[in-house]
Amino acid sequence: MGRRGVVKALASGGVLAAGVSALARPAGAAGAVAAEPSPGPAAVRARWRPRSPLPVKRAEVAVAALGGRMYVVGGTVQNGDEPPVWATTAVHGYDPRRDRWAEHAPLPRPLTHVGAAALDGRLYVFGGFVTAVHMRPQPDAYVFDPRRNQWSRLPDLPVALGSIAVAAVGGRLHLLGGRDSRRVETPEGSPVSFGLGTVRTHHVYDPVRRSYSTAPSLPGEPRDHAGVAVLDGRVHLVGGRVEDTVDNLTRHDVYDPRRACWTRAAPLPVARSAGAAVALDGRLVYAGGECRPGGDEETFGDVTVYDPRADRWDAVTDVPGSRHGFGAAALDGRAYFAAGAPSCGGGASADTVELTLSH
Repeated sequence: MGRRGVVKALASGGVLAAGVSALARPAGAAGAVAAEPSPGPAAVRARWRPRSPLPVKRAEVAVAALGGRMYVVGGTVQNGDEPPVWATTAVHGYDPRRDRWAEHAPLPRPLTHVGAAALDGRLYVFGGFVTAVHMRPQPDAYVFDPRRNQWSRLPDLPVALGSIAVAAVGGRLHLLGGRDSRRVETPEGSPVSFGLGTVRTHHVYDPVRRSYSTAPSLPGEPRDHAGVAVLDGRVHLVGGRVEDTVDNLTRHDVYDPRRACWTRAAPLPVARSAGAAVALDGRLVYAGGECRPGGDEETFGDVTVYDPRADRWDAVTDVPGSRHGFGAAALDGRAYFAAGAPSCGGGASADTVELTLSH
């Protein structure tokens, strides 16, 4: 969520909680399934199809694949046109074989903008905020056992953070960047305050020792709301923001845990943050994000695919409906995207879509 969009929505009397299903928009409207773009040199093509929607509109979620299901954790929940619940305990799991959603044991406390990743049959969740907008970051860490449908508390993070990028590789969890909200601003005329301040920290959690260690910090700018995915044993950190959407980044940094070093890779074609990133078919897919420059606080709907062999991004068909604050998980050769806010000022959706890549 970008503070510019929140301020604008409140100042104009707009409904900050508007939740529009992008899949329900008429053909030709913003968010409709786009025509196939001209393929890049790699001729990567994307095929999208709608799947069963979430039971409730959601945004600012964490998403991870575990045991053949996609889990959607925390974030904002909105029932109908009611005002949103900024931080929630909600956990939903999607079974692509049955095209069906189920509720799972809730988080031990309401959180939004958490970081999550699956490792060795369990789901790990770190940090988060307890209220809008990026306020009151927490040091909380939890692990979910799907066999028992139970959450357990882990040792707290070394520092309270929200919007952390989390990646599981080599039996450990890498916690990258985040927001500590060490500064708070309340714009004149706004009923809400904003937490500002991001970090370059790189913590590593060892689930066997139940302890944290430090690794080489993020290169370049401090950031949060970044996309993260693991390709060939390396962690790719993409985009993000220094503090607000006016500070969005095109950066693409790659961490090799075996060598304990960072390298640069081809940057995103356009700076953005809060999009959805996922590894699929040996490539990195990045979709959506906020905010489109000069677009009257519009979110991104385009999708770009990174080929690590060619170190190149190629455009593919847009995601059905521009959005940010959503997530994706790869299951059985397909990627599934769920939830998301249709505008930079907030909102939520129940949309679930499936992506298949072809060459």
